[in-house]
Amino acid sequence: MTEENEKNVENSSSAKTVKFEELFPQITLFDISIDTGLQDNEGNILPRPYTKSQMRKWLKKVKWENHKAEKRAREKKRAKERRRKAQAANIDIGPSRKALKKMKEKHKKHGGIIIDLSFGHLMIEKDRFKVIKQILRCYSINRRSEQPLHFHITSFGEKSRNDMSRHNGYENWDIAFHEQPYLEVFPKEKLVYLTSESENIIESFDDDTYYIIGGLVDHNQYKGVCHNISVEQGIRHGRLPLDKYINMKTRKVLTIDHVFEIMLKISEGLTWQETLIRVLPVRKGAHICNASNSNLSLDSENAVNSI
Repeated sequence: MTEENEKNVENSSSAKTVKFEELFPQITLFDISIDTGLQDNEGNILPRPYTKSQMRKWLKKVKWENHKAEKRAREKKRAKERRRKAQAANIDIGPSRKALKKMKEKHKKHGGIIIDLSFGHLMIEKDRFKVIKQILRCYSINRRSEQPLHFHITSFGEKSRNDMSRHNGYENWDIAFHEQPYLEVFPKEKLVYLTSESENIIESFDDDTYYIIGGLVDHNQYKGVCHNISVEQGIRHGRLPLDKYINMKTRKVLTIDHVFEIMLKISEGLTWQETLIRVLPVRKGAHICNASNSNLSLDSENAVNSI
């Protein structure tokens, strides 16, 4: 190979390397501007040096934090461009998010739903993230409703705030975040804790009552914890009438977002039959009473003691 060919091959190889690095930038210990660190389940900072597994986990968190603002800026730019193109093409894309929020605020009823996040100490990080994911879905379906419910989150402490901070701009969502527990925010006589162990069946929801959903993904490890808390605190408790509309072989437990969506649709005027058919996922072993062709089931893995 001639000297000229060797230089061409070397330049071509260098160009490919540069292009690859541009498309897939690699993050190292020397490229970070934000160090989120690693914490255990109690929120204690883990000491360095990390194990190889911990290092990968830490770098993943650091990469997320360093690129979160850029990602959000790109999303805003794309949304703005879509709106501009729609206006140029004379396409009605409806009111802006801010206008929609203001419009729907007028239709909200008194009372609402509270998600109790006081169970962080009972969950590992993976399950806490599942709770946050379900809260995101609750926010999404509530925002799209014609009759949204007042949405509150209580016991929103440092650990919950750190978990939620992965979602940029959550502070501007149509959710009321409270650091205090619900008893310090709402009158006790207006609270009802939803729990599957309750003997009280709730067929309809009062406009001036706040219904509490336990923010717990427990995999059936803490059965009855929400019921015990409501009894100890002297709070009213109740459960959804699933036995009346659902036949199941397994324990009737729902995820946070399923409970939220059921309450939202019942408040919108749908019947229990229609609501359960629309909301509950199709699974083996459960079906709507007197409807043999409607096999529906509940999520038993992400069990929430709040129905």
